[in-house]
Amino acid sequence: MSIRTNYRHTIISGYISFITQAVINNFAPLLYITFQRDWGITLSQLAFLSTYNFLVQLCTDLISASFVKKFGVRKAIVFAHVSSAVGFVALGTLPYIMENHYAGVIIATTFYAIGGGFIEVLTSPIIEACPTDNKEANMSLLHSFYCWGQMGAVLVSTAFFYFFSTENWRYMSFIWAIIPLCNAVYLSLVPIDFATQNEAKSQGVKVLFKDKTFRLFLVMMLCAGASELSIAQWASAFAEESLGISKTAGDIAGPCFFAITMGIARVLYSKLSEKLPLEKYILFCAVLCVFGYLLTSLAPVPVLSLIGCAICGFAVGIMWPGTYSLAAKKWKNPATALFSMLALAGDSGCSSGPYLLGSVSELCNNNLKAGVLAGTVFPLIMVVAAAALIKMNKNLSEN
Repeated sequence: MSIRTNYRHTIISGYISFITQAVINNFAPLLYITFQRDWGITLSQLAFLSTYNFLVQLCTDLISASFVKKFGVRKAIVFAHVSSAVGFVALGTLPYIMENHYAGVIIATTFYAIGGGFIEVLTSPIIEACPTDNKEANMSLLHSFYCWGQMGAVLVSTAFFYFFSTENWRYMSFIWAIIPLCNAVYLSLVPIDFATQNEAKSQGVKVLFKDKTFRLFLVMMLCAGASELSIAQWASAFAEESLGISKTAGDIAGPCFFAITMGIARVLYSKLSEKLPLEKYILFCAVLCVFGYLLTSLAPVPVLSLIGCAICGFAVGIMWPGTYSLAAKKWKNPATALFSMLALAGDSGCSSGPYLLGSVSELCNNNLKAGVLAGTVFPLIMVVAAAALIKMNKNLSEN
């Protein structure tokens, strides 16, 4: 099985890429309470960290098509992993050597967020271009590795904090840098078919924006990102502060439980994709997500709130990869620009969702449940958008 010709290696490198992105998005939030306690970083500043991470990814989405056109897909995806590794090393270094600890965290976030942005834009089309059958199932399975990466980031980090103390978290950051460095080498060798020549054959961005379906996909991607990250980014702090449990228990009960159910949802759909109409399944999951948000925020018993988090995890599982699959299916020869715009919308949701939750929580005397309740607006919009897509497709089939 030659590494240079067998696409199985390409698919495996894609799995590792999504694991890397999961660590990028979920490692720092595990330390929010630690940052607040040790460095006096406020709740609104912590909320901005999540927002800034995805704002940088959003800006990366904007320039990714031009970057890929100039340097090529392979160089871009390798650069993404190197930048991610630099970010993890910087996270464990700069806050300790800079007088302004928060500024050090911001600089480190910039590096790994740039890597995360390129990974999000490029990994899906790279795997989509591999000569495989059942693209929807493959896309769902690919995105499930984000969930396993999130779970791994929580479990491995929590175990490290338990055995070596949270005070030594910087060394865990150095350890996480190893994964993107190794995958950068791997990606420099595997076969990659996705080429920039597809740009000339594909519809331009201006043409895409004139399409009602594409605009609807953008709304769905924004809501998918916001619905997922609003819970995932604050799950650990929510479990610790609102439910009154320890950090170790909070890290496991919050983001880990969320990641497990989200991963199960994606693997389950990869097995049942041929039996479940994707548009209707997304609508069902959006309704389920609304219920999960309401249960998390309004349940009088902490255990029910945790169950609500788990329900949200399962419900959001198909939203992001499902919307990607629907777009790739509609535009048979998708270019980097298409995936860039979808990622841009998704990252907009990833930044606005957690920020809304954190800001509302602070306005309500640091009541995270109030923030979660406010976040219900995103799955509600997803319900409307998914229903509109089903109606739109039904009208097209009848005409």
